[in-house]
This record gives sequence, structure tokens and C-alpha cells, in this order.
Amino acid sequence: QVQLVESGGGLVQAGGSLRLSCAASGRTFSDYTMGWFRQAPGQERECVALISWSGGSTYYDDSVKGRFTISRDNAEDMVYLQMNSLKPEDTAVYFCALRLRPTLTLDQTEYDSWGQGTQVTVSS
Repeated sequence: QVQLVESGGGLVQAGGSLRLSCAASGRTFSDYTMGWFRQAPGQERECVALISWSGGSTYYDDSVKGRFTISRDNAEDMVYLQMNSLKPEDTAVYFCALRLRPTLTLDQTEYDSWGQGTQVTVSS
């Protein structure tokens, strides 16, 4: 079982930046996909960004393209989400997720482990 713990959330003004981190512990494997998802109040959880094991394949939701960057450090079992030019509509709880398969997918049921989430609030 893999445990995921997010950190780095907080309150920031519009136009500001935050960097989220996710640490994986427990039994980890090679060739797994990592992703960031978010859920705003009253809305369904949505995929923000995904990254393959090598980092060679990534996915970004259209709403964050050009502003967010996902990266990972496999030696440290870490994944990051650099968020720039934040907007009030980015306000949500952000979750880290792990999929024990090499291919990227938006299907949330395909993810094997989830973190507890970290709150990001962007004020206008």
C-alpha cells in the first residue's frame, strides 16, 4: 500500500504562485503514473495534470495550460505542481494520486492511491 501526503497549499492573492508537493511512502513501484486533481466546493473532482514515470508524457487541463507545471523526482518519490498566475477559480482542494500503470488516464477510478488533499485558496 502506498501512502501519499500533500503539502504546500495555502492562501495567495490572484496572480501569485504556489508549489504543491506530494510525498509517496510505503511500497512504491517503478513505471507508475502520478497526477494532481482538484475539487472546488459543490463541484466534482477534476484532473489538473498528469505525468508519466519518465516525465516524458504529461497532460494538463486546458484551464491550467501555460500556468501550471507538473514534475517528479523518482529518486525521492516526490511529485510537484508549480502553480503560477493563480486565479480565484483555481481555489479548490488539491489531491495527489498514483496509478500503478504507465499510461496516463483521466479516469479517476484507475488511480490506486490518493492523498488527503491540501487546500488552495486564491483571493481576488
